[in-house]
Amino acid sequence: MKKFLLAVGVFALAGNVLAAGKPCEELKSEIDAKLKAKGITSYTLEIVDKGSATDKKVVGTCDGGTKEIVYSK
Repeated sequence: MKKFLLAVGVFALAGNVLAAGKPCEELKSEIDAKLKAKGITSYTLEIVDKGSATDKKVVGTCDGGTKEIVYSK
């Protein structure tokens, strides 16, 4: 029984780490590289608080879902 409880605890902690998501700057750099690889130019990527993107397209979520990366031309 102790081993079972220990295993459940370890998996719960691992799940929290995975749910934390990537840091915003790292994700923004990855998205930027993908856009450049596709030949897209003249755009901006911004890191904003979740839900504050009005007329811009959300292209990523970071910092545990508290921030969004938005794209605009």
